[in-house]
Amino acid sequence: MAFQGTIGSIAVAAALLMAVGGAQAFDESKYPDWSGQWRRVPDGGPPRYDPSKPNGRGQEAPLKEPYRLMHEASMADQLAGGQGLYRSSVRCVPMGMPWQMNGTFPFEFVFTEKTTFVLSEISTQQPRRIYTDGRGWPKDEETTFTGYSIGRWIDEGGSGRFDVLEVETRNLRVPRIYDQTGIPFHEDGQAVIKERIFLDRAKPNILHDQITTTDNALTHPWTVMKNFARLPTVVWTENNCAEGNDNVAIGKEDFLLSADGYLMPTRKDQAPPDLRYFKQPKK
Repeated sequence: MAFQGTIGSIAVAAALLMAVGGAQAFDESKYPDWSGQWRRVPDGGPPRYDPSKPNGRGQEAPLKEPYRLMHEASMADQLAGGQGLYRSSVRCVPMGMPWQMNGTFPFEFVFTEKTTFVLSEISTQQPRRIYTDGRGWPKDEETTFTGYSIGRWIDEGGSGRFDVLEVETRNLRVPRIYDQTGIPFHEDGQAVIKERIFLDRAKPNILHDQITTTDNALTHPWTVMKNFARLPTVVWTENNCAEGNDNVAIGKEDFLLSADGYLMPTRKDQAPPDLRYFKQPKK
């Protein structure tokens, strides 16, 4: 019995050593230093898909005519006091890709042997899992706002250390938009987003993300460059979109909740919501 116990102990110890050895096989020195907290480089304007161009029409989105009209209608509704196509995000629905790479709120990278994670504390920005283990695209995968991302690390400079992460994202849930003004995606959900993420060679505290979106609402692929700065101090704070949110969506209409708890209109002469299921006061 004692002999069998010894063999069992040896087997357990061997298994633990193998596990430790496997864990040590991941060589962090081969990866770039993307540590810390990242946020968009201030560019004098609101978050937008192309930071180099003005908001709204100034984005010059290469939209096909039906989708250009959808964008115009969204902006007109916002001008009148509504939310336009932005109403889903106002209701705390996840922003999804490529919006969540705007860098409006701080985010970080976590490297593992098979997956690179992009994490943030805002509740509308779900974790990204970028699989770098050589897997293929899944079949019948449920669509999500973040999508399914497959990436590969590249040693483009030939230094023996990876310096570029190329990513392709598919399986994106619709409806979705690029920005607050409501630049729309096609409703077929066939969009493909490709990224090249890399540090600036002259400024190691600046990270670039070149994003190309191919979608059937566009006349051609739309490529932009997003830039992020490494923050000098890492401070994580909770950002819960639903907490303190005074936006109220009822049916197809948007209202506001006043400080004293009453429903308010968002536009001039807006009718109150349908109260058919409430007992009406006698006149």
